[in-house]
Amino acid sequence: MQGRDDLTEENERPEESGAAAGPLGEKAEPESPEAQIAYLEAKCAELKDQLLRALAETENTRRRTRREAEDTAKYAVTKLAQDLLSAPDNLRRALDAIPAEGRRSDPLLEKLAEGVELVERELLAIFERHGVKKIEAMGTPFDHNFHQALFEIETAEKPPGTVVQVLAPGYVIHGRLLRPAMVAVAKAPAGARSEG
Repeated sequence: MQGRDDLTEENERPEESGAAAGPLGEKAEPESPEAQIAYLEAKCAELKDQLLRALAETENTRRRTRREAEDTAKYAVTKLAQDLLSAPDNLRRALDAIPAEGRRSDPLLEKLAEGVELVERELLAIFERHGVKKIEAMGTPFDHNFHQALFEIETAEKPPGTVVQVLAPGYVIHGRLLRPAMVAVAKAPAGARSEG
């Protein structure tokens, strides 16, 4: 029984000592009402600052989550769009394979070519509605962000570094590169380079 009374006395001692627990369980021993007020005002300011920081962090998290959801919605079809890009390429190759003379002389061939052109236009319009746009590369300065140079062509007709031939069109999805345009780039003729 002796041990039990000692335990009880130990538990009662903090209360007897006059030490008061401050807000949030911290020990504070303000000596006067003015000191208590100053202590509480400082604690209030500290808690207000913590609250404002927590609210700012919550707002940042909410914005980041919303932006990520928008990006997911925008770019969710990227893989599908990449897989479909060969369709307009093949339609264009089919049209380029039809000789212009054959189209003029054969009404059936002309109707077939018009149908293929219509399908190509419709497919490109569907791409545009979903944010996929063709890169207009011909005649523009070479841009490594959107073009892939396959070779150079010596020419004095265009400034060096200009795209002079497009072998396969490039595409972007909502401004992000989907496939670079495969291009040939102009370079100065050998005689012009040695003079400069």
